[in-house]
Amino acid sequence: METLTTIFEAINGVVWGPLMLILLLGVGLYLQLGLKLMPIRKLGTGFKLMWQGRDAKPVAGEVKKAEAEGEISPFNALMTALSATIGTGNIAGVATAIALGGPGAVFWMWITALVGMATKFAEAVLAVRYRETDSTGYHVGGPMFYIKNGLGRKWLWLGGAFAFFGAVAAFGIGNTVQSNSVADALDSTFGIPHWLTGVAIMVLAGAVILGGIKRIAKVAGKLVPFMGIAYVAAGLVVLVVNAGQLGEAFGMIFYYAFNPHAAVGGFAGAAVMAAIRFGVARGIFSNEAGLGSAPIAHAAAKTRNPVRQGMIAMLGTFIDTIIVCTITALVILTSTVWIEGEAGASLTALSFDAALPGWGNQIVSLALAVFAFTTILGWSFYGEKCFQFLFGTRSIMLYRVLFVLAIPLGAMAQLGFIWLMADTFNALMAIPNLIALALLSPVVFKVTRDYFDGKEVLPGEDLDHDKA
Repeated sequence: METLTTIFEAINGVVWGPLMLILLLGVGLYLQLGLKLMPIRKLGTGFKLMWQGRDAKPVAGEVKKAEAEGEISPFNALMTALSATIGTGNIAGVATAIALGGPGAVFWMWITALVGMATKFAEAVLAVRYRETDSTGYHVGGPMFYIKNGLGRKWLWLGGAFAFFGAVAAFGIGNTVQSNSVADALDSTFGIPHWLTGVAIMVLAGAVILGGIKRIAKVAGKLVPFMGIAYVAAGLVVLVVNAGQLGEAFGMIFYYAFNPHAAVGGFAGAAVMAAIRFGVARGIFSNEAGLGSAPIAHAAAKTRNPVRQGMIAMLGTFIDTIIVCTITALVILTSTVWIEGEAGASLTALSFDAALPGWGNQIVSLALAVFAFTTILGWSFYGEKCFQFLFGTRSIMLYRVLFVLAIPLGAMAQLGFIWLMADTFNALMAIPNLIALALLSPVVFKVTRDYFDGKEVLPGEDLDHDKA
Protein backbone atom coordinates (compact mmCIF):
# COMPACT_ATOMS: atom_id res chain seq x y z
CA MET A 1 0.00 0.00 0.00
CA GLU A 2 2.85 2.38 0.78
CA THR A 3 4.33 1.77 -2.66
CA LEU A 4 0.97 2.42 -4.34
CA THR A 5 0.50 5.57 -2.30
CA THR A 6 3.94 6.83 -3.32
CA ILE A 7 3.20 6.11 -6.99
CA PHE A 8 -0.17 7.88 -6.91
CA GLU A 9 1.27 10.84 -4.98
CA ALA A 10 3.88 11.26 -7.72
CA ILE A 11 1.26 11.03 -10.49
CA ASN A 12 -1.07 13.38 -8.60
CA GLY A 13 1.67 15.96 -8.24
CA VAL A 14 2.01 16.01 -12.03
CA VAL A 15 -1.64 15.84 -13.10
CA TRP A 16 -2.70 18.54 -10.63
CA GLY A 17 0.55 20.48 -11.02
CA PRO A 18 1.17 23.84 -12.67
CA LEU A 19 1.23 22.35 -16.19
CA MET A 20 -2.29 20.93 -15.87
CA LEU A 21 -3.64 24.16 -14.38
CA ILE A 22 -2.06 26.16 -17.21
CA LEU A 23 -3.57 23.71 -19.74
CA LEU A 24 -7.04 23.99 -18.22
CA LEU A 25 -6.88 27.79 -18.10
CA GLY A 26 -5.20 27.98 -21.50
CA VAL A 27 -7.82 25.92 -23.33
CA GLY A 28 -10.60 27.83 -21.58
CA LEU A 29 -9.06 31.19 -22.48
CA TYR A 30 -8.53 30.06 -26.10
CA LEU A 31 -12.19 29.00 -26.36
CA GLN A 32 -13.39 32.21 -24.70
CA LEU A 33 -11.41 34.36 -27.13
CA GLY A 34 -12.37 32.18 -30.11
CA LEU A 35 -16.02 32.66 -29.16
CA LYS A 36 -15.38 36.43 -28.86
CA LEU A 37 -16.45 36.38 -25.18
CA MET A 38 -19.91 35.14 -26.18
CA PRO A 39 -20.40 33.09 -22.96
CA ILE A 40 -19.98 36.26 -20.92
CA ARG A 41 -21.90 38.53 -23.31
CA LYS A 42 -24.82 36.09 -23.60
CA LEU A 43 -25.11 35.26 -19.90
CA GLY A 44 -28.57 36.79 -19.71
CA THR A 45 -29.68 34.79 -22.76
CA GLY A 46 -28.45 31.65 -21.03
CA PHE A 47 -30.64 32.30 -17.99
CA LYS A 48 -33.61 33.00 -20.28
CA LEU A 49 -33.10 29.70 -22.11
CA MET A 50 -32.72 27.87 -18.81
CA TRP A 51 -36.08 29.24 -17.62
CA GLN A 52 -37.75 28.32 -20.92
CA GLY A 53 -36.23 24.84 -20.73
CA ARG A 54 -37.95 23.85 -17.49
CA ASP A 55 -40.21 21.41 -19.37
CA ALA A 56 -39.41 19.12 -22.26
CA LYS A 57 -41.24 21.20 -24.88
CA PRO A 58 -39.08 23.00 -27.46
CA VAL A 59 -38.47 26.66 -26.73
CA ALA A 60 -39.26 29.38 -29.25
CA GLY A 61 -37.29 28.81 -32.42
CA GLU A 62 -36.62 25.11 -31.79
CA VAL A 63 -37.58 22.60 -34.47
CA LYS A 64 -40.62 20.43 -33.72
CA LYS A 65 -38.58 17.28 -33.94
CA ALA A 66 -36.88 18.37 -30.71
CA GLU A 67 -39.69 16.65 -28.80
CA ALA A 68 -38.39 13.30 -30.05
CA GLU A 69 -34.75 14.01 -29.15
CA GLY A 70 -33.30 13.34 -25.71
CA GLU A 71 -34.74 12.09 -22.42
CA ILE A 72 -34.75 15.03 -20.00
CA SER A 73 -35.59 18.73 -20.22
CA PRO A 74 -32.72 21.21 -20.86
CA PHE A 75 -33.30 22.61 -17.35
CA ASN A 76 -33.05 19.18 -15.71
CA ALA A 77 -29.90 18.44 -17.72
CA LEU A 78 -28.34 21.52 -16.11
CA MET A 79 -29.65 20.51 -12.68
CA THR A 80 -28.18 17.02 -13.11
CA ALA A 81 -24.81 18.56 -14.01
CA LEU A 82 -25.08 20.96 -11.06
CA SER A 83 -26.02 18.10 -8.74
CA ALA A 84 -22.55 16.66 -9.38
CA THR A 85 -20.63 19.96 -9.20
CA ILE A 86 -22.30 21.74 -6.26
CA GLY A 87 -20.83 19.70 -3.43
CA THR A 88 -17.98 19.55 -0.96
CA GLY A 89 -15.91 21.83 -3.21
CA ASN A 90 -18.30 24.70 -2.51
CA ILE A 91 -17.90 24.29 1.26
CA ALA A 92 -14.60 22.55 2.02
CA GLY A 93 -12.84 23.42 -1.26
CA VAL A 94 -13.31 27.19 -0.94
CA ALA A 95 -12.16 27.08 2.69
CA THR A 96 -9.06 25.09 1.72
CA ALA A 97 -8.23 27.58 -1.05
CA ILE A 98 -8.37 30.49 1.41
CA ALA A 99 -6.50 28.59 4.16
CA LEU A 100 -3.61 27.70 1.82
CA GLY A 101 -3.68 30.53 -0.73
CA GLY A 102 -5.08 33.43 1.28
CA PRO A 103 -7.94 35.77 0.30
CA GLY A 104 -6.41 36.34 -3.16
CA ALA A 105 -7.25 32.73 -4.09
CA VAL A 106 -10.89 33.80 -4.43
CA PHE A 107 -10.01 36.18 -7.27
CA TRP A 108 -8.33 33.35 -9.19
CA MET A 109 -11.35 31.14 -8.59
CA TRP A 110 -13.43 33.83 -10.33
CA ILE A 111 -11.00 33.97 -13.27
CA THR A 112 -11.16 30.18 -13.55
CA ALA A 113 -14.95 30.37 -13.67
CA LEU A 114 -15.02 33.09 -16.36
CA VAL A 115 -12.81 31.11 -18.73
CA GLY A 116 -14.49 27.87 -17.60
CA MET A 117 -17.83 29.13 -18.89
CA ALA A 118 -16.43 28.87 -22.43
CA THR A 119 -15.13 25.37 -21.69
CA LYS A 120 -18.52 24.19 -20.41
CA PHE A 121 -20.23 25.78 -23.42
CA ALA A 122 -17.93 23.97 -25.84
CA GLU A 123 -18.33 20.66 -23.99
CA ALA A 124 -22.12 20.78 -24.19
CA VAL A 125 -22.13 21.90 -27.85
CA LEU A 126 -19.97 18.92 -28.80
CA ALA A 127 -21.92 16.55 -26.54
CA VAL A 128 -25.24 17.30 -28.25
CA ARG A 129 -23.73 17.45 -31.75
CA TYR A 130 -21.96 14.10 -31.56
CA ARG A 131 -24.25 12.10 -29.26
CA GLU A 132 -25.60 8.70 -30.21
CA THR A 133 -28.70 6.62 -29.46
CA ASP A 134 -27.92 3.35 -27.65
CA SER A 135 -29.68 0.00 -28.11
CA THR A 136 -32.36 0.96 -25.56
CA GLY A 137 -33.23 4.18 -27.42
CA TYR A 138 -31.56 6.53 -24.91
CA HIS A 139 -29.26 9.35 -26.01
CA VAL A 140 -25.66 8.99 -24.83
CA GLY A 141 -22.83 11.45 -25.24
CA GLY A 142 -19.87 13.18 -23.66
CA PRO A 143 -16.13 13.37 -24.34
CA MET A 144 -15.82 9.68 -25.30
CA PHE A 145 -18.46 10.17 -28.01
CA TYR A 146 -17.27 13.49 -29.40
CA ILE A 147 -13.79 12.02 -29.53
CA LYS A 148 -15.11 8.94 -31.38
CA ASN A 149 -17.51 10.73 -33.74
CA GLY A 150 -15.76 14.08 -34.06
CA LEU A 151 -12.13 13.04 -34.32
CA GLY A 152 -12.69 9.66 -35.99
CA ARG A 153 -12.00 6.00 -35.23
CA LYS A 154 -8.23 6.49 -35.01
CA TRP A 155 -8.84 8.50 -31.82
CA LEU A 156 -11.12 5.87 -30.26
CA TRP A 157 -8.40 4.86 -27.79
CA LEU A 158 -8.47 8.39 -26.36
CA GLY A 159 -12.23 8.14 -25.80
CA GLY A 160 -11.68 4.78 -24.13
CA ALA A 161 -9.06 6.32 -21.84
CA PHE A 162 -11.49 9.04 -20.78
CA ALA A 163 -14.22 6.46 -20.13
CA PHE A 164 -11.89 4.32 -18.00
CA PHE A 165 -10.70 7.27 -15.92
CA GLY A 166 -14.30 8.49 -15.50
CA ALA A 167 -15.70 5.12 -14.46
CA VAL A 168 -13.00 4.74 -11.78
CA ALA A 169 -13.12 8.37 -10.59
CA ALA A 170 -16.89 8.14 -10.06
CA PHE A 171 -16.41 5.54 -7.31
CA GLY A 172 -14.07 7.90 -5.48
CA ILE A 173 -14.83 11.56 -6.00
CA GLY A 174 -18.52 10.90 -6.71
CA ASN A 175 -19.27 8.17 -4.20
CA THR A 176 -17.11 7.00 -1.28
CA VAL A 177 -15.53 10.40 -0.61
CA GLN A 178 -18.98 12.02 -0.58
CA SER A 179 -20.62 9.47 1.74
CA ASN A 180 -17.63 9.71 4.07
CA SER A 181 -17.91 13.52 4.18
CA VAL A 182 -21.61 13.28 5.08
CA ALA A 183 -20.94 10.64 7.75
CA ASP A 184 -18.21 12.78 9.33
CA ALA A 185 -20.40 15.90 9.34
CA LEU A 186 -23.48 14.20 10.81
CA ASP A 187 -21.41 12.33 13.41
CA SER A 188 -19.62 15.46 14.65
CA THR A 189 -22.75 17.64 14.68
CA PHE A 190 -25.57 15.26 15.59
CA GLY A 191 -23.78 12.14 16.88
CA ILE A 192 -25.18 9.86 14.14
CA PRO A 193 -23.00 6.72 13.65
CA HIS A 194 -21.12 6.39 10.35
CA TRP A 195 -22.69 3.03 9.51
CA LEU A 196 -26.22 4.38 9.93
CA THR A 197 -25.50 7.34 7.64
CA GLY A 198 -23.98 5.00 5.08
CA VAL A 199 -26.98 2.67 5.03
CA ALA A 200 -29.44 5.59 4.88
CA ILE A 201 -27.63 7.16 1.91
CA MET A 202 -27.41 3.77 0.19
CA VAL A 203 -31.18 3.25 0.46
CA LEU A 204 -32.10 6.78 -0.61
CA ALA A 205 -29.54 7.03 -3.41
CA GLY A 206 -30.27 3.49 -4.60
CA ALA A 207 -33.96 4.29 -4.99
CA VAL A 208 -32.99 7.10 -7.37
CA ILE A 209 -29.94 5.68 -9.14
CA LEU A 210 -31.52 2.33 -10.04
CA GLY A 211 -34.26 4.26 -11.86
CA GLY A 212 -31.80 5.74 -14.37
CA ILE A 213 -31.35 9.22 -15.80
CA LYS A 214 -35.03 10.20 -15.86
CA ARG A 215 -35.39 9.59 -12.12
CA ILE A 216 -32.01 11.18 -11.33
CA ALA A 217 -32.94 14.27 -13.39
CA LYS A 218 -36.37 14.50 -11.76
CA VAL A 219 -34.89 14.45 -8.25
CA ALA A 220 -32.05 16.81 -9.23
CA GLY A 221 -34.55 19.22 -10.80
CA LYS A 222 -36.29 19.57 -7.43
CA LEU A 223 -33.45 19.18 -4.94
CA VAL A 224 -30.65 21.21 -6.56
CA PRO A 225 -32.57 24.52 -6.86
CA PHE A 226 -33.89 24.09 -3.30
CA MET A 227 -30.53 23.32 -1.74
CA GLY A 228 -28.72 26.00 -3.74
CA ILE A 229 -31.20 28.75 -2.88
CA ALA A 230 -31.35 27.69 0.80
CA TYR A 231 -27.55 27.74 1.16
CA VAL A 232 -27.19 31.10 -0.61
CA ALA A 233 -30.01 32.53 1.56
CA ALA A 234 -28.26 31.36 4.75
CA GLY A 235 -25.02 32.87 3.48
CA LEU A 236 -26.74 36.19 2.73
CA VAL A 237 -28.10 36.28 6.29
CA VAL A 238 -24.54 35.91 7.58
CA LEU A 239 -23.33 38.67 5.24
CA VAL A 240 -26.06 40.99 6.52
CA VAL A 241 -24.81 40.32 10.07
CA ASN A 242 -21.22 40.92 8.92
CA ALA A 243 -22.07 43.80 6.57
CA GLY A 244 -19.45 46.06 8.12
CA GLN A 245 -16.64 43.71 7.02
CA LEU A 246 -17.78 43.23 3.41
CA GLY A 247 -15.77 46.11 1.96
CA GLU A 248 -12.61 44.88 3.68
CA ALA A 249 -13.26 41.32 2.40
CA PHE A 250 -13.48 42.45 -1.22
CA GLY A 251 -10.41 44.64 -0.72
CA MET A 252 -8.40 41.63 0.54
CA ILE A 253 -9.54 39.49 -2.39
CA PHE A 254 -8.31 41.96 -5.01
CA TYR A 255 -5.18 43.11 -3.16
CA TYR A 256 -3.82 39.68 -2.22
CA ALA A 257 -4.51 38.29 -5.70
CA PHE A 258 -1.38 40.20 -6.77
CA ASN A 259 0.49 40.68 -3.48
CA PRO A 260 1.81 38.14 -0.95
CA HIS A 261 0.00 37.82 2.38
CA ALA A 262 2.16 37.83 5.50
CA ALA A 263 1.62 35.29 8.27
CA VAL A 264 -0.94 36.38 10.86
CA GLY A 265 -2.38 34.45 13.79
CA GLY A 266 -2.63 30.79 12.79
CA PHE A 267 -2.52 31.65 9.06
CA ALA A 268 0.92 30.74 7.72
CA GLY A 269 0.90 33.38 4.99
CA ALA A 270 0.76 32.87 1.23
CA ALA A 271 2.75 33.94 -1.83
CA VAL A 272 0.99 35.15 -4.97
CA MET A 273 1.75 31.82 -6.69
CA ALA A 274 -0.02 30.02 -3.85
CA ALA A 275 -3.09 32.21 -4.33
CA ILE A 276 -3.10 31.42 -8.06
CA ARG A 277 -2.40 27.71 -7.62
CA PHE A 278 -5.01 27.01 -4.95
CA GLY A 279 -7.57 29.39 -6.43
CA VAL A 280 -7.38 27.74 -9.85
CA ALA A 281 -7.16 24.17 -8.49
CA ARG A 282 -10.08 24.52 -6.06
CA GLY A 283 -12.11 26.43 -8.65
CA ILE A 284 -11.73 23.62 -11.16
CA PHE A 285 -12.39 21.02 -8.45
CA SER A 286 -15.64 22.80 -7.65
CA ASN A 287 -17.07 23.60 -11.10
CA GLU A 288 -15.36 20.75 -13.06
CA ALA A 289 -14.93 22.91 -16.18
CA GLY A 290 -12.63 20.97 -18.51
CA LEU A 291 -12.90 17.63 -16.71
CA GLY A 292 -15.53 16.42 -19.19
CA SER A 293 -18.13 15.28 -16.66
CA ALA A 294 -21.00 17.73 -17.24
CA PRO A 295 -21.41 17.13 -21.02
CA ILE A 296 -22.42 13.53 -20.23
CA ALA A 297 -25.57 14.93 -18.60
CA HIS A 298 -26.20 17.60 -21.24
CA ALA A 299 -26.09 14.95 -23.98
CA ALA A 300 -29.39 13.58 -22.62
CA ALA A 301 -31.22 16.92 -22.98
CA LYS A 302 -34.36 17.13 -25.13
CA THR A 303 -32.96 19.43 -27.78
CA ARG A 304 -31.50 19.23 -31.26
CA ASN A 305 -29.80 22.58 -30.86
CA PRO A 306 -26.20 22.30 -29.57
CA VAL A 307 -25.70 26.05 -29.10
CA ARG A 308 -28.85 26.53 -27.01
CA GLN A 309 -27.83 23.68 -24.71
CA GLY A 310 -24.31 25.09 -24.58
CA MET A 311 -25.62 28.44 -23.33
CA ILE A 312 -27.58 26.62 -20.63
CA ALA A 313 -24.60 24.45 -19.72
CA MET A 314 -22.24 27.41 -19.23
CA LEU A 315 -24.51 28.62 -16.42
CA GLY A 316 -23.34 25.65 -14.36
CA THR A 317 -19.90 27.20 -13.93
CA PHE A 318 -21.34 30.66 -13.21
CA ILE A 319 -23.82 29.37 -10.60
CA ASP A 320 -21.34 27.02 -8.94
CA THR A 321 -18.36 29.36 -8.61
CA ILE A 322 -19.45 32.97 -9.12
CA ILE A 323 -22.54 32.59 -6.90
CA VAL A 324 -22.25 29.66 -4.46
CA CYS A 325 -18.47 29.64 -3.94
CA THR A 326 -18.43 33.43 -3.59
CA ILE A 327 -21.04 33.26 -0.82
CA THR A 328 -18.88 30.75 1.07
CA ALA A 329 -15.74 32.85 0.54
CA LEU A 330 -17.35 36.07 1.78
CA VAL A 331 -18.78 34.33 4.85
CA ILE A 332 -15.28 33.11 5.69
CA LEU A 333 -13.50 36.41 4.99
CA THR A 334 -16.01 38.55 6.92
CA SER A 335 -15.28 36.49 10.04
CA THR A 336 -11.89 36.32 11.78
CA VAL A 337 -11.83 32.54 12.01
CA TRP A 338 -9.79 32.07 8.82
CA ILE A 339 -6.66 33.62 10.40
CA GLU A 340 -6.77 31.08 13.26
CA GLY A 341 -5.37 28.22 11.17
CA GLU A 342 -8.56 26.26 10.51
CA ALA A 343 -9.15 24.66 7.09
CA GLY A 344 -11.71 22.64 5.15
CA ALA A 345 -15.36 22.27 6.06
CA SER A 346 -14.65 23.08 9.72
CA LEU A 347 -13.47 26.58 8.70
CA THR A 348 -16.72 27.20 6.83
CA ALA A 349 -18.79 25.83 9.74
CA LEU A 350 -16.97 27.99 12.30
CA SER A 351 -17.39 31.07 10.08
CA PHE A 352 -21.15 30.51 9.81
CA ASP A 353 -21.35 29.81 13.54
CA ALA A 354 -19.52 33.03 14.40
CA ALA A 355 -22.40 35.02 12.89
CA LEU A 356 -25.20 32.60 13.77
CA PRO A 357 -24.20 31.00 17.10
CA GLY A 358 -25.73 27.57 17.61
CA TRP A 359 -27.12 27.48 14.06
CA GLY A 360 -24.16 28.01 11.75
CA ASN A 361 -22.52 24.63 12.32
CA GLN A 362 -25.82 22.79 11.77
CA ILE A 363 -26.56 24.74 8.58
CA VAL A 364 -23.18 23.77 7.11
CA SER A 365 -23.52 20.12 8.19
CA LEU A 366 -26.96 19.80 6.58
CA ALA A 367 -25.85 21.65 3.45
CA LEU A 368 -22.82 19.39 3.16
CA ALA A 369 -25.05 16.32 3.53
CA VAL A 370 -27.49 17.41 0.81
CA PHE A 371 -24.73 18.64 -1.51
CA ALA A 372 -22.83 15.36 -1.18
CA PHE A 373 -26.00 13.30 -1.69
CA THR A 374 -26.81 15.01 -4.98
CA THR A 375 -23.16 14.68 -6.05
CA ILE A 376 -23.52 10.92 -5.62
CA LEU A 377 -26.59 10.96 -7.88
CA GLY A 378 -24.94 13.00 -10.64
CA TRP A 379 -21.68 11.07 -10.63
CA SER A 380 -23.49 7.73 -10.69
CA PHE A 381 -24.81 8.71 -14.13
CA TYR A 382 -21.39 9.91 -15.31
CA GLY A 383 -19.70 6.68 -14.23
CA GLU A 384 -22.49 4.56 -15.70
CA LYS A 385 -22.18 6.14 -19.15
CA CYS A 386 -18.39 5.72 -19.08
CA PHE A 387 -18.81 2.06 -18.10
CA GLN A 388 -21.43 1.60 -20.83
CA PHE A 389 -19.05 3.01 -23.43
CA LEU A 390 -16.45 0.42 -22.43
CA PHE A 391 -18.63 -2.66 -21.87
CA GLY A 392 -21.96 -2.06 -23.61
CA THR A 393 -25.55 -1.38 -22.59
CA ARG A 394 -25.99 -4.68 -20.74
CA SER A 395 -23.38 -3.59 -18.18
CA ILE A 396 -25.45 -0.62 -16.93
CA MET A 397 -27.37 -2.39 -14.15
CA LEU A 398 -24.20 -4.09 -12.87
CA TYR A 399 -22.52 -0.70 -12.54
CA ARG A 400 -25.52 0.81 -10.76
CA VAL A 401 -25.65 -2.01 -8.21
CA LEU A 402 -21.89 -1.86 -7.53
CA PHE A 403 -22.06 1.93 -7.23
CA VAL A 404 -24.88 1.78 -4.67
CA LEU A 405 -23.17 -0.97 -2.62
CA ALA A 406 -19.97 1.11 -2.41
CA ILE A 407 -21.77 3.98 -0.60
CA PRO A 408 -21.86 2.51 2.95
CA LEU A 409 -18.31 1.17 2.55
CA GLY A 410 -17.14 4.71 1.86
CA ALA A 411 -19.04 6.08 4.85
CA MET A 412 -17.21 3.73 7.24
CA ALA A 413 -13.75 3.58 5.62
CA GLN A 414 -10.54 5.50 6.12
CA LEU A 415 -10.25 7.18 2.75
CA GLY A 416 -6.74 8.58 2.57
CA PHE A 417 -5.60 6.40 -0.34
CA ILE A 418 -9.04 6.30 -2.02
CA TRP A 419 -9.19 10.11 -1.99
CA LEU A 420 -5.70 10.30 -3.51
CA MET A 421 -6.55 7.76 -6.23
CA ALA A 422 -9.91 9.40 -7.02
CA ASP A 423 -8.36 12.87 -7.19
CA THR A 424 -5.71 11.52 -9.58
CA PHE A 425 -8.21 9.82 -11.91
CA ASN A 426 -10.39 12.93 -11.79
CA ALA A 427 -7.51 14.98 -13.19
CA LEU A 428 -6.64 12.27 -15.73
CA MET A 429 -10.17 12.66 -17.17
CA ALA A 430 -9.26 16.21 -18.17
CA ILE A 431 -6.36 15.26 -20.46
CA PRO A 432 -8.34 13.44 -23.21
CA ASN A 433 -11.14 15.99 -22.89
CA LEU A 434 -8.88 19.02 -23.28
CA ILE A 435 -7.16 17.44 -26.31
CA ALA A 436 -10.58 16.87 -27.91
CA LEU A 437 -11.78 20.40 -27.10
CA ALA A 438 -8.67 21.93 -28.67
CA LEU A 439 -8.88 19.77 -31.82
CA LEU A 440 -12.65 20.23 -32.22
CA SER A 441 -12.66 23.95 -31.39
CA PRO A 442 -13.13 24.91 -35.09
CA VAL A 443 -16.41 22.94 -35.03
CA VAL A 444 -17.53 24.79 -31.89
CA PHE A 445 -16.67 28.17 -33.41
CA LYS A 446 -18.40 27.35 -36.73
CA VAL A 447 -21.58 25.92 -35.17
CA THR A 448 -21.83 28.93 -32.85
CA ARG A 449 -21.20 31.43 -35.65
CA ASP A 450 -23.76 29.73 -37.89
CA TYR A 451 -26.33 29.77 -35.09
CA PHE A 452 -26.01 33.49 -34.45
CA ASP A 453 -25.92 34.16 -38.21
CA GLY A 454 -29.17 32.23 -38.62
CA LYS A 455 -27.51 29.35 -40.50
CA GLU A 456 -28.09 26.64 -37.93
CA VAL A 457 -26.66 23.15 -38.55
CA LEU A 458 -28.39 20.40 -36.56
CA PRO A 459 -26.74 17.30 -35.03
CA GLY A 460 -26.04 14.54 -37.52
CA GLU A 461 -25.77 16.93 -40.46
CA ASP A 462 -22.44 17.49 -42.19
CA LEU A 463 -20.43 15.43 -39.68
CA ASP A 464 -17.93 14.43 -42.37
CA HIS A 465 -17.25 18.12 -42.93
CA ASP A 466 -16.57 18.49 -39.18
CA LYS A 467 -13.95 15.74 -39.29
CA ALA A 468 -12.31 17.32 -42.30
